[in-house]
Amino acid sequence: MNTGDTAWILVSAALVLIMLPGLALFYGGMTRSKSVLNMIMMVFGSLFLVGVLWILYGYSVAFGTDVGSGLLGDPAEYFGLSGLMTDDPEATFPAMAFVGFQAMFAAITVALVAGAIADRAKFATWMVFAGIWATIVYFPVAHWVWGEGGWIFEGMGPLNGVPAIDFAGGTAVHINAGAAALAVALVLGKRLGWPKNPMKPHNLTLVMLGAGLLWFGWFGFNAGSALAADNTAAVVFVNTIGATCAAALAWLLVEKLRDGHATSLGAASGVVAGLVAITPACSSVSPVGALILGVIAGVACALFVPLKFKLGYDDSLDVVGIHLIGGLVGTLLIGFLATEAAPAGVNGLFFGGGTEQLVSQAIAAVAVMAFAFIVTLIIAKVLDLVIGFRVDEDSEITGVDLTEHAETAYEFGETGGGGKFVGTSERAALRAEAQDAEGVNA
Repeated sequence: MNTGDTAWILVSAALVLIMLPGLALFYGGMTRSKSVLNMIMMVFGSLFLVGVLWILYGYSVAFGTDVGSGLLGDPAEYFGLSGLMTDDPEATFPAMAFVGFQAMFAAITVALVAGAIADRAKFATWMVFAGIWATIVYFPVAHWVWGEGGWIFEGMGPLNGVPAIDFAGGTAVHINAGAAALAVALVLGKRLGWPKNPMKPHNLTLVMLGAGLLWFGWFGFNAGSALAADNTAAVVFVNTIGATCAAALAWLLVEKLRDGHATSLGAASGVVAGLVAITPACSSVSPVGALILGVIAGVACALFVPLKFKLGYDDSLDVVGIHLIGGLVGTLLIGFLATEAAPAGVNGLFFGGGTEQLVSQAIAAVAVMAFAFIVTLIIAKVLDLVIGFRVDEDSEITGVDLTEHAETAYEFGETGGGGKFVGTSERAALRAEAQDAEGVNA
């Protein structure tokens, strides 16, 4: 048992956990003020529910012995994590350390999808969706990509013996969540008034703070996936820095040339785009390759995000434009930029490796994207028909914070003599009534 590796995995799991409040702030700041609590609750609700499902059967489906020709693990093998509490002196780290680490991956993947349907989703239906989606989509895809016997992990079928590389989740997390986000956004439809009415972020300070927490936690996400405190983790750590910085600069440059201004929202979005793109490739490319990948991801995502207005789908918080596109960029560029000098030890096309790795990367990306989109479309449509997924018009106009949670994120008002809190709208109504009364008395 290597105590240093064990400590690093546990710390990395905690770092990935920090990404969830980071995502809540990032998403929450991007919504309108009347929807911020609902978005934060959707993120945290995903964590609460997936954490339970992961312990019960999720880990077993993702990492149990393959029982479906590379499609899923045995859900009964580690049900309730049975058999994993025993100390194995021959193992490098305890099984439970890996269980906890991967639990955070599952939770944040589900939470990412929520950003596509801000302002208009029923919280109860979202929770049902999150449980079904994690079970039917995420857990099996995690097995494909990372589980022993998984068809992508083993290079089975159309991969012709060449496993696709996904070090920390370009396919399993980001392409998966991005494709699902597009599907659920299409089912729920456009927000009232979109795109005619501007629906700008209500608090860019929260967005920047959220991006910072995401970046901090992402070092656990990527470097922690080395599952050891070693050279691979160090290379991945540096590549994560390089790609993220390059992507943020590239996004800001696109904004400056296209719009005349480099914005804080662009900086935060560029940071996330770079993090997404380097996630699958961080063990495969050199630091210079990470910079190139970051630039391409920053430009690609910055150019793709506004296309939702032309294409007509309301991806509220740009999950498709950043996570799907960024995940595709990072996954595919492994086939070009990978170098055997990096820890993964694979050469891409630009380093004399031929096209085999590129083909495997493309097949894996398309397979995950198609599966996630089609299955999510079915899940969301069935839920919408059976219990309703979208709130009614009055609730959307009032704001889902108030109608779904009976709360608002910001209360600006005064305390009356009786101790009752009077909000701004109620206060205005009371003043109008008082003025009317004065007019009558006069």
